[in-house]
Amino acid sequence: MIEVKGTDKPDERRDFPMGHIDVFNLPGLCFGVATFEPGWRWSESVKPIAGTDSCEAHHNGYVVRGRMHLRMDDGTEAEAGPGDLFVATPGHDAWVVGDEQAVVYDFAGAAAEYARARES
Repeated sequence: MIEVKGTDKPDERRDFPMGHIDVFNLPGLCFGVATFEPGWRWSESVKPIAGTDSCEAHHNGYVVRGRMHLRMDDGTEAEAGPGDLFVATPGHDAWVVGDEQAVVYDFAGAAAEYARARES
């Protein structure tokens, strides 16, 4: 089995305040390309959609452009920029650093549910 998709034709696009995620579904992989505008912060832009106190998605990420700051619920912090790989387990906040748009590839499958409204 082999399947190839271009990143110019996502299976789904989810918009949220100050950003969006393009979702690509392949056998065994849900891949996300997230674009965050300057000023974006998970706790302000996605929290109302997710309905959780912090981001409960597991991210295996690669930063293509811009800078992201991540803070775990336990206070641990890190910053990632172009060319950096990161893992962020559930229970974190994140935000764009500076005035450049951030683009992050997510390989963990978090894109499957990221920024999707929870059913009540």
